[in-house]
Amino acid sequence: MTHVVTESCISCRYTDCVDVCPVDCFREGPNFLVIDPDECIDCAVCVAECPVNAIFAEEDVPSEQMNFIKINIDLARTWPSITKTKAPLPDADQWKDVKEKLGQLVR
Repeated sequence: MTHVVTESCISCRYTDCVDVCPVDCFREGPNFLVIDPDECIDCAVCVAECPVNAIFAEEDVPSEQMNFIKINIDLARTWPSITKTKAPLPDADQWKDVKEKLGQLVR
């Protein structure tokens, strides 16, 4: 089992989760983070660190967010690893409570 980054992260890209990951399983895209399921050890320390509650255990992903399991798998194959915290996107605070942001995802 693995953890999955869901829609709440889109256009925010807070990286608090990255620093606590013991196996560096996060991958960084232009406006989103994903978890590489081949690297994730299911430790769950990242879940509490996410300020927008975007990270779920795979079995707990809300039904309307299930497509993010495949999105994490697909994007983790091509996006580079991120191992240190960076500043969130400049307008992250404006996006953090917005719902239905999949159309904003930059691949």
